[in-house]
Amino acid sequence: MKAIQESLLTFLLLLFLALHFIAAVESATLPISEQFREAPEYYNSQECPSINGATDEDSYYICSDDAVHVAMTLDAAYIRGSMAAILSTLQHSSCPQNAVFHFVASASANASRLRATIRASFPYLKFQVYRFDDSTVAGLISTSIRSALDCPLNYARSYLANILPLCVRRVVYLDSDLVLVDDIAKLAATPLGGAAVLAAPEYCNANFTAYFTPTFWSNPSLSLTFANRRPCYFNTGVMVIDLDRWRTGDFTTKIEEWMELQKRMRIYELGSLPPFLLVFAGKIAPVDHRWNQHGLGGDNFRGLCRDLHPGPVSLLHWSGKGKPWVRLDASRPCPLDALWAPYDLLKPQFSFDS
Repeated sequence: MKAIQESLLTFLLLLFLALHFIAAVESATLPISEQFREAPEYYNSQECPSINGATDEDSYYICSDDAVHVAMTLDAAYIRGSMAAILSTLQHSSCPQNAVFHFVASASANASRLRATIRASFPYLKFQVYRFDDSTVAGLISTSIRSALDCPLNYARSYLANILPLCVRRVVYLDSDLVLVDDIAKLAATPLGGAAVLAAPEYCNANFTAYFTPTFWSNPSLSLTFANRRPCYFNTGVMVIDLDRWRTGDFTTKIEEWMELQKRMRIYELGSLPPFLLVFAGKIAPVDHRWNQHGLGGDNFRGLCRDLHPGPVSLLHWSGKGKPWVRLDASRPCPLDALWAPYDLLKPQFSFDS
């Protein structure tokens, strides 16, 4: 009797493993576009200006000043987060039909596959996919304390002014690990003042010195970079960028110059953020903190989950190592991950490993 029970348990275990393997293979081989549900189309206001021309050509809405232009990077590793970010943006927008998305994908990625995925879930969405050549920045990247930060696509935000059409004058840049719970048009309308190139929430109580090495601070010619400035930390995952001013000031070159110096002297440790701080900290237009409740991707090891900053919330950002979809799949979520889950378009039978 005992032998029969053991044989039955062995059979059930092997059956479970076989079914799990088959499901994993099917998930891996099916097109990504079939792994996500189609999102509903939202009509949130009858007073939205039309951004469609008489012929409804792509070139018209891509260049429309009435559109809210949103830029995001797009890759297979973060596609699940991107889908949730898009859905949340449309759901809470006062004029979702006027949102135009500009997706930047690595030239080495299967752009047609990514485009098909977006189109399948958002058949009504106005968007373009642009290719970013990794070699543009690969020679400038220095290893950082987190390997995920060394991906060339992580630096694409520095090249938006070169990648997007010249007719796009202002854009809201968003990371893929966030959701909006407010109208993005409010963020897009942030006043930039007379000279600011970009706007973002500032955090002036942060220990700014921690973002650069002792080599930087001990060199007067470098540390004087922040003279006559009130440098404050800002998170580059949510920014409003005046692309005209960026192009006029050639700020891509200014960022690249700091990256070249980093290759020689090691003046910082964190990926693409420090060059932005070196060029823009203390010179940006401030945005209310509600528009980037960042750091929610803090590790939940031993229950160390991040909480929200005090105050109202318009955007939740899971910056950091922990992504909500990974923790939910692993049945180890942080409490705030439940706020991301309603925007998850992944079909229940599929899962992604990150």
